Amino acid sequence: MTTSEDGATVPAAVNLEKLKENMARVEELSRRLIEVMSRKTSLNPALTAPDHEVLAKAAMAFWTQAMQNPARLMEQQVEYWSRSVLNFAEAQRALTGLDRGEDEEGESRGDRRFSNPLWNTNPYFNLIKQQYLTNAEALQRAVDSVEDMDEKEKRRLSHFTRQIIDMMAPTNFLPTNPDALQKALETDGESLVRGLENLVADLEANDGELVVRLADESAFEIGGNIATAPGEVVFRNRLMELIQYAPTTETVYRTPIVLFPPWINKFYILDLKAQNSLVRWIVDQGYTLFVVSWVNPDASFADVGMEDYVEEGFLTAIAEAKKICGVRQVNAVGYCIAGTTLALTLALLKQRGDRSVKSATFFTALTDFSDQGLFTPFLHEDFVDEIEKEVKEHGVLRSFIMARTMSYLRANDLVYLPAIRSYMLGETPPAFDLLYWNGDGTNLPARMVMQYLRGLCLRNEFVTDGFELMGHRLHVRDVSVPLMAITCESDHIAPWKDCYRGVQMMGAKDKTFVVSESGHIAGVVNPPSKKKYGHYTNDDLGQDAEGWMAGATYHQGSWWPRWEAWLRPRSGKKVPARKPGDSTHPPLCPAPGTYVKARASR
Repeated sequence: MTTSEDGATVPAAVNLEKLKENMARVEELSRRLIEVMSRKTSLNPALTAPDHEVLAKAAMAFWTQAMQNPARLMEQQVEYWSRSVLNFAEAQRALTGLDRGEDEEGESRGDRRFSNPLWNTNPYFNLIKQQYLTNAEALQRAVDSVEDMDEKEKRRLSHFTRQIIDMMAPTNFLPTNPDALQKALETDGESLVRGLENLVADLEANDGELVVRLADESAFEIGGNIATAPGEVVFRNRLMELIQYAPTTETVYRTPIVLFPPWINKFYILDLKAQNSLVRWIVDQGYTLFVVSWVNPDASFADVGMEDYVEEGFLTAIAEAKKICGVRQVNAVGYCIAGTTLALTLALLKQRGDRSVKSATFFTALTDFSDQGLFTPFLHEDFVDEIEKEVKEHGVLRSFIMARTMSYLRANDLVYLPAIRSYMLGETPPAFDLLYWNGDGTNLPARMVMQYLRGLCLRNEFVTDGFELMGHRLHVRDVSVPLMAITCESDHIAPWKDCYRGVQMMGAKDKTFVVSESGHIAGVVNPPSKKKYGHYTNDDLGQDAEGWMAGATYHQGSWWPRWEAWLRPRSGKKVPARKPGDSTHPPLCPAPGTYVKARASR
């Protein structure tokens, strides 16, 4: 790039021969693209879009309103026409060299998609941007104006309308993306060739299914430069490996901790690197820590249900930890879906009269699913019916389906911007450990998925009539051990207000509730040394969520030390540090074990 006399950035002279040479390479890549796409198996379209009835209901509601109140419709249309004409007029003024007036960023201020100065200084790109924003606003207003429609259906319609708006952004198309066009000229087309290579490689890696790589996978090795906390696998069955971490102190508290991560993801989010490892921090505070590493299931696990995760996972891990440490009780921790299942397990133990768990900690765990938040578009009977067809065919809910659903909740950040960088700009994905973990997904067994979706999410049985499991009807009120619940202020997966309702319904007399700043991951993986996110506390759990927050006290820094101070008096006296395993539990292999290294099937 060079700079003209008036300060504008202009492209350097294009090497046409080099450009032609790069375009010739596209032909070879195109053949590979056609070949991989010919092998692609079609995915059920109902897993990516709403049932046609949703759109039909919306269209009927909108048409009825238009007939009953045509003035309102005309008002919306006239405003849209006026904005469109003004956009064109501004472009004309710019083309003729007239002053366009004040700052033209407008609604796009702060939107990373439109950070290139050309979106404001170039009449062509500015018109495209302004008309896109006008169209987006018109679509959203049309949806917002729909009346006489079920609120959940309307939220669903709004979600998929936003997906269309995001998908049609001009940045997603080469001819209307100034960054991509500039890069293509600067590199004589090399960026486009690299982008196509990235696209073909991603398709080949996923049997024709487009899953955008978020991180450079070659930069990480599980057990090499991530998940490196020293420890041993001391027990293994078909569902889990139980890891006991090596002590770093001469003495430890008598009562061990058994931590259950979600099996929707892999446990090493809690041990990415030494400086933000919750695993290492817990051990450094003088605790014996066991962590469950779940198997990454294939079709042979189709009949594995929630009862198997409770029996062969939770109850077995607790029993084996008790044997190894020679104790009668453990302190249990459950994260996300494992927190939900820990609550089920505690209710089961209560009904059995089993006091193996001394205290429980829940990380971002839902038990009351009455408000499904951002997942409302998907937690409907028609969508769950299609999930059931999918898992019956494959035996598992394949990881990329779950990952894609989660990614489209933040489509611009987790889908379109990474795709633009990789496929249009030809960049290598960043060497970012968190994004590597995010892309290292797990499958979910068919039976377990349907029990979770229908019994817990759709019918909300755990807080209403009770959830049938292992010959018991389990209810949230049966969770009676001392507990602390850690939630996150901007969590879009397990909103803190929904977690709060569930904790209120638990039967424990000793309950502590904490709201950490940030989201589902960063709010939990929040080491004190970073001094990054604070947290809120309030001992009064007798009011609604808004009242709780209004009366809450804000504390600087991580919640980790607060949790440890709460855990310490519930952990017994100090005893000599324990090496992993014992005579009946010889170490099977070093941490992080073998199950965590299995890649999910596509």
